[in-house]
Amino acid sequence: QVQLVESGGGLVQAGGSLRLSCAASGPTFGRFAMGWFRQAPGKEREFVASISWSGAGTTYGAFVEDRFIISRDNTLNTIYLQMNSLKPEDTAVYYCTADPLPPESMTIPSYVGKYWGQGTQVTVSS
Repeated sequence: QVQLVESGGGLVQAGGSLRLSCAASGPTFGRFAMGWFRQAPGKEREFVASISWSGAGTTYGAFVEDRFIISRDNTLNTIYLQMNSLKPEDTAVYYCTADPLPPESMTIPSYVGKYWGQGTQVTVSS
Protein backbone atom coordinates (compact mmCIF):
# COMPACT_ATOMS: atom_id res chain seq x y z
CA GLN A 1 0.00 0.00 0.00
CA VAL A 2 1.30 3.45 -0.93
CA GLN A 3 0.00 6.71 0.48
CA LEU A 4 0.76 9.97 -1.27
CA VAL A 5 0.64 13.49 0.18
CA GLU A 6 1.12 16.54 -2.05
CA SER A 7 2.27 19.95 -0.87
CA GLY A 8 3.66 23.17 -2.24
CA GLY A 9 0.65 24.56 -4.02
CA GLY A 10 -0.47 28.14 -3.63
CA LEU A 11 -1.13 31.44 -5.33
CA VAL A 12 1.48 32.87 -7.66
CA GLN A 13 1.55 35.58 -10.30
CA ALA A 14 1.94 34.76 -13.95
CA GLY A 15 5.58 34.20 -14.79
CA GLY A 16 6.35 32.96 -11.31
CA SER A 17 7.46 29.58 -10.04
CA LEU A 18 6.29 26.91 -7.64
CA ARG A 19 7.71 23.59 -6.56
CA LEU A 20 5.30 20.84 -5.70
CA SER A 21 6.28 17.89 -3.56
CA CYS A 22 4.70 14.48 -3.17
CA ALA A 23 5.75 12.43 -0.18
CA ALA A 24 5.09 8.72 -0.38
CA SER A 25 4.85 6.11 2.32
CA GLY A 26 5.40 2.43 1.76
CA PRO A 27 8.37 0.17 1.33
CA THR A 28 8.09 -0.18 -2.44
CA PHE A 29 8.30 3.50 -3.43
CA GLY A 30 11.52 2.96 -5.33
CA ARG A 31 9.84 0.40 -7.58
CA PHE A 32 7.04 2.68 -8.73
CA ALA A 33 6.83 5.07 -11.58
CA MET A 34 5.48 8.39 -10.34
CA GLY A 35 3.62 11.16 -12.03
CA TRP A 36 1.68 14.38 -11.85
CA PHE A 37 -1.75 15.12 -13.26
CA ARG A 38 -3.90 18.19 -12.98
CA GLN A 39 -7.54 19.03 -13.22
CA ALA A 40 -9.04 22.46 -13.67
CA PRO A 41 -12.70 23.21 -12.88
CA GLY A 42 -14.97 21.93 -15.62
CA LYS A 43 -12.12 20.22 -17.44
CA GLU A 44 -10.89 16.66 -17.70
CA ARG A 45 -7.86 15.39 -15.85
CA GLU A 46 -4.68 16.16 -17.77
CA PHE A 47 -1.32 14.39 -17.75
CA VAL A 48 1.51 16.69 -16.64
CA ALA A 49 4.65 14.58 -16.20
CA SER A 50 5.92 11.16 -15.18
CA ILE A 51 9.21 9.71 -14.04
CA SER A 52 10.58 6.19 -13.95
CA TRP A 53 11.49 4.42 -10.71
CA SER A 54 15.17 5.21 -11.24
CA GLY A 55 14.54 8.80 -12.25
CA ALA A 56 16.36 8.28 -15.52
CA GLY A 57 13.26 8.47 -17.70
CA THR A 58 10.83 11.40 -17.79
CA THR A 59 7.84 12.23 -19.93
CA TYR A 60 5.92 15.49 -20.15
CA GLY A 61 2.60 16.65 -21.45
CA ALA A 62 2.78 18.68 -24.64
CA PHE A 63 1.58 21.87 -22.93
CA VAL A 64 4.59 21.87 -20.56
CA GLU A 65 6.92 23.29 -23.21
CA ASP A 66 10.06 22.85 -21.06
CA ARG A 67 8.60 24.94 -18.25
CA PHE A 68 8.29 22.09 -15.73
CA ILE A 69 10.80 19.60 -14.38
CA ILE A 70 9.88 16.37 -12.60
CA SER A 71 12.40 14.73 -10.31
CA ARG A 72 12.52 12.24 -7.47
CA ASP A 73 14.59 11.44 -4.44
CA ASN A 74 14.15 7.79 -3.52
CA THR A 75 16.05 8.26 -0.28
CA LEU A 76 13.29 10.67 0.85
CA ASN A 77 10.42 8.84 -0.86
CA THR A 78 9.53 12.11 -2.53
CA ILE A 79 8.97 13.41 -6.02
CA TYR A 80 8.95 17.02 -7.10
CA LEU A 81 7.49 19.15 -9.84
CA GLN A 82 9.38 22.39 -10.43
CA MET A 83 7.06 24.70 -12.33
CA ASN A 84 8.48 27.81 -13.96
CA SER A 85 7.01 30.52 -16.18
CA LEU A 86 3.57 29.75 -14.85
CA LYS A 87 0.52 30.87 -16.80
CA PRO A 88 -3.05 31.48 -15.65
CA GLU A 89 -4.09 28.39 -17.62
CA ASP A 90 -1.88 26.31 -15.30
CA THR A 91 -4.41 26.93 -12.55
CA ALA A 92 -5.69 23.55 -11.38
CA VAL A 93 -5.56 20.98 -8.63
CA TYR A 94 -2.38 18.97 -9.08
CA TYR A 95 -2.40 15.30 -8.16
CA CYS A 96 0.44 12.89 -7.58
CA THR A 97 0.16 9.27 -8.68
CA ALA A 98 2.22 6.12 -8.22
CA ASP A 99 2.06 3.01 -10.34
CA PRO A 100 4.04 -0.18 -10.88
CA LEU A 101 3.37 0.21 -14.61
CA PRO A 102 5.92 1.99 -16.83
CA PRO A 103 5.75 5.80 -16.66
CA GLU A 104 4.69 5.97 -20.30
CA SER A 105 1.41 4.31 -19.28
CA MET A 106 0.40 7.55 -17.62
CA THR A 107 0.19 9.28 -21.00
CA ILE A 108 -2.62 7.01 -22.15
CA PRO A 109 -6.00 8.79 -21.94
CA SER A 110 -7.58 5.77 -20.26
CA TYR A 111 -5.00 5.69 -17.48
CA VAL A 112 -6.64 4.89 -14.16
CA GLY A 113 -3.73 5.01 -11.73
CA LYS A 114 -2.85 2.67 -8.88
CA TYR A 115 -2.45 5.24 -6.11
CA TRP A 116 -3.41 8.93 -5.90
CA GLY A 117 -2.81 11.77 -3.52
CA GLN A 118 -5.47 14.19 -2.35
CA GLY A 119 -4.23 17.03 -4.56
CA THR A 120 -2.80 20.50 -4.04
CA GLN A 121 -4.28 23.69 -5.49
CA VAL A 122 -2.19 25.86 -7.78
CA THR A 123 -3.60 29.25 -8.71
CA VAL A 124 -1.84 31.53 -11.15
CA SER A 125 -3.08 35.10 -11.32
CA SER A 126 -2.74 37.26 -14.40
